[in-house]
Amino acid sequence: MRILSPARFNRWTRAGALIAVLAFLLTGVGVGGWLYLRSIDRSVKRVDTFEQIPPDQRPVRAADSALNFLVVGTDEADPGGARPRTDTIILVHVPHSRDRAQLVSIPRDTWVTVPASPGGDQPRPAKINAAYAWGGTPLLVRTVESVTGVRIDHVVIVDFAGFGRVIDALGGVDVPVDAPFTSFNANGAVFQPGTHRMTSAVALEYARERHQFADGDFSRVRHQQAILAAVLQEATRKGVLTDPARLNSFLRAIAGAVQVDENLSITDTVWGLRQVGADSLVMLTSPSAGTGMVGDQSVVLPDRAAAARLYQAISTDTMDRWLEENPR
Repeated sequence: MRILSPARFNRWTRAGALIAVLAFLLTGVGVGGWLYLRSIDRSVKRVDTFEQIPPDQRPVRAADSALNFLVVGTDEADPGGARPRTDTIILVHVPHSRDRAQLVSIPRDTWVTVPASPGGDQPRPAKINAAYAWGGTPLLVRTVESVTGVRIDHVVIVDFAGFGRVIDALGGVDVPVDAPFTSFNANGAVFQPGTHRMTSAVALEYARERHQFADGDFSRVRHQQAILAAVLQEATRKGVLTDPARLNSFLRAIAGAVQVDENLSITDTVWGLRQVGADSLVMLTSPSAGTGMVGDQSVVLPDRAAAARLYQAISTDTMDRWLEENPR
């Protein structure tokens, strides 16, 4: 797995990891696994996304042979029933070769113009993660497409609580800790630097925490990446592929953690992405000009010129050239 420029390219997607895990599992279990995944496919919840977006308000598809996924991470809904804001927004680009992928994280505090919502609200400036809270998946897709100029083919929404069940299905994970961390889910235990066995509750707490660490969100990014690696390593170490009971619980946990758009076939997608391995993923962050204040809000200011070049490369499926021109 290649991570470009830690200071610039620094966000992680738990949902993208789920696609990679499914592809990895399918490669190991062969045709039988493919047939089994068809039953998993039917159990995944669907969310109406593209039918609500007028075609004339969407970017033109520039490269028909490539695929672009929008991966969204959400946390618990507001107690009053309001839709939550998104904690993670990732644009996953799979080139026509289907043997690698680039994952471009859009910081949740990026200051953008959110298009008019179906309820009649006018376009308004806001942090990009407000789009999901205001208009669900359709408005978030419209916002990302308007910001990037990239046409989104499919959407995957990951519930972080559901991701905890994936960790539970593995019996916990071994996570490297890079600075002292106090866990309230472990009765105030202090995890010193080193590798520690974590339950799902502690691992997700570690993934969310930023106030205990000097570099805040940058620490959270590193810790989320560490937990992703720990999940993949644990699945391999425990022989999930060769244990039918563990395989079943693991796949069912993944299915329960995601929702997808109405047109996405998980079985066909995983089969199509079977050549994409952990070492062929590149993690990037949408270029920014740093942080600033808009009123009383701390926001991420996009570097519009640099972002335009990146998203043009995604739209035209020329990311190989972009990566050569923008080395680590």
